[in-house]
Amino acid sequence: MVKEKTDDETQNDSSPPEKKTPRLCGTNYPLSICFMVVNEFCERFSFYGMKAVLTLYFTTFLHWDEDQSTAIYHAFNGVAYFTPVMGALIADSWLGKFKTITFLSIVYIIGHVVKSIGAIPTVGNYTVHMVLSLFGLFLIAVGTGGIKPCVAAFGGDQFEEEQALERRRFFSFFYMSINAGSLLSTIITPILRADVTCFGGECYALAFGVPAALMVIALAVFLSGSGMYKKLPPQGNMLVEVSRCIRFSIHNRWKHRSRSYPKREHWLDWAVEKYPKKLIKEIKMVSRVLFLYLPLPMFWALFDQMGSRWTLQATRMNADFSGFIIQPDQMQTINAILIVIFIPIFDMGVYPLFAKCKLKLTPLRRMTVGMVLAGLAFIAAAIVELQVQNTLDPEPGVKESYVQFLNLANKNVSVNLQGQSGFPTTMEPFQDPDHYIKLQLDSKNQSFSFDLTYEGKTTACHQTVSETAAYSILLYTESTNLHCKLLEDEKSKPEEGKATLRIVNAHSKDLNFTLENKKFETVSANYSSSAYKVVLRGHYQGMCEIGTMKYDVDLGLLDFGAAYTVVVDVVPNEDRLEIWKTEDIKANIIHLAWQIPPYVLMSAGEVMFSITGVEFSYSQAPLNMKAVLQSGWLLTVAFGNIIVVIVAKSAFMEQWQEFVLFACLMIAVSIIFSIMAYFYTYVDSEELASMVEETDERISLNTVNKQTSM
Repeated sequence: MVKEKTDDETQNDSSPPEKKTPRLCGTNYPLSICFMVVNEFCERFSFYGMKAVLTLYFTTFLHWDEDQSTAIYHAFNGVAYFTPVMGALIADSWLGKFKTITFLSIVYIIGHVVKSIGAIPTVGNYTVHMVLSLFGLFLIAVGTGGIKPCVAAFGGDQFEEEQALERRRFFSFFYMSINAGSLLSTIITPILRADVTCFGGECYALAFGVPAALMVIALAVFLSGSGMYKKLPPQGNMLVEVSRCIRFSIHNRWKHRSRSYPKREHWLDWAVEKYPKKLIKEIKMVSRVLFLYLPLPMFWALFDQMGSRWTLQATRMNADFSGFIIQPDQMQTINAILIVIFIPIFDMGVYPLFAKCKLKLTPLRRMTVGMVLAGLAFIAAAIVELQVQNTLDPEPGVKESYVQFLNLANKNVSVNLQGQSGFPTTMEPFQDPDHYIKLQLDSKNQSFSFDLTYEGKTTACHQTVSETAAYSILLYTESTNLHCKLLEDEKSKPEEGKATLRIVNAHSKDLNFTLENKKFETVSANYSSSAYKVVLRGHYQGMCEIGTMKYDVDLGLLDFGAAYTVVVDVVPNEDRLEIWKTEDIKANIIHLAWQIPPYVLMSAGEVMFSITGVEFSYSQAPLNMKAVLQSGWLLTVAFGNIIVVIVAKSAFMEQWQEFVLFACLMIAVSIIFSIMAYFYTYVDSEELASMVEETDERISLNTVNKQTSM
């Protein structure tokens, strides 16, 4: 998740003196900032809580494939980071910050409500769910992006000019509220999704509804402090003025493109006929930093995949930490925890250590190292993904079908099929199959005749199979004769790392099966089978009711990502139950802890890249140009998500190969960025201070746009 950064040097808009606001517990802090901090906590809980479960919602509720889910997830992120520019324009040119936050928060809440309604299974059909979900996401993106550049800036407005220290401390608390909200939400909403049952399944409606409620609280808290706020009127937007200056410069240069006109030192100098030299000088300074932004979207393309590709990877891994189960979408909390740990480590340990070793880590060098660390994180993720893929059985493809044989007879059975590899094969009684046997088909559906040899006697088993399907063939005896029956198996792992279970009734009477005191299914007699049903990973006890008799069943552990077939029969003359549990799909083997190294590398990269990048940007721009740089910084996040959408929709490679591709692109971009950084000349504080002291009668821009929140 992208952490919000604040500018502790935010200045107040010039305005007539207003009445003094109430103070906090006798301190010099305005009481109104309490409402701002609580508002931001609730809003960030709302946003990150919804986003934490979003990818799994796409794959399990809307049943989109992983590429489609990834593309929509990052498209939503992209819109959320494009709209801050819109919010800044509305606040500074029309409504002011207070009204902009209020109105767009209402849009935000409506989006959450629509999204929650769309997650209720009983509301309409698939089309209704999809439309409501996408429309709700669009409103949320507009709401969160629109208020993003206003909230922290509005908090800065509450302080007087001489309260620089208090303002700095406020932004520290503000940043803590952001991280606290995001951390708690990424822990809580996955629990609401997975551990609460509603409408007969996972409770996505509640997982989205709680963030909606938090957003309502955020708005209520914000409005409750209305009478205490210092509300500055809109005073014009620097982004608009900069855009007009650049447009005029380009137009004027084109208009005077004839060689008869003398050349000017810089292309922006062609705006001098209309715009002040001070403004042009400031834009030149900012343009040099914006030029450095060009390679930056690639970092965010990698960073934001923690909530999409890495979450999907986690669903195919073993998440048992010595009895404590972590949901796949809870792994994102590691990033928030590591950021809190890494910031003081880097500030008080790593950077001073490099300084003592006479290795100067300039801001741009730190950012370069952060980009390299992100690339290494994806190399690590690719290694993990490759190991995960190696543990998975391939699914049958076109003109392929998979079969396995379950020998329920009391002696060995030999199976042969002419013209197919993998035969003959011999199955011992109740022997767990090691793997499926691949059948090559000549058409979409094909009949095969298997030769079954049992007690020296050979019989034929005729079955018709379809391409891209997997089957189990039950071998059993009736009156000393061998028979066979075809069952279609699961071919894909259960979603979200869960398990699936089906019951085969080998008895001559119908069977009622109860799992954990809940009715599972009634299974007909004579080797009939129930459908596969999804269950949470865990140890299970069941009960079989056959006629008037009841038998307890210990199913043992149903593990992550496995599909099980349980054959149930009563031993004749012994009045006891006999069960046989087989794995049709093997359980996840690679442990989720292997995702920790990629998270460590990515979080370290975030500290060096993101935090340093914001500090560098603000240190290299005039005071009234910080809003321009902030908008440019947010747009790099948006464009980074667009890169992921393009790659995800292409879907021309395996997942581990895609990770390697992103890593290689990141390393290449970091090299380009390091070359650009080498030729960059830092602006010192004295030069910026001199620009603040300059006066220019022609400039009327006396506003400072406090867009300090990411």
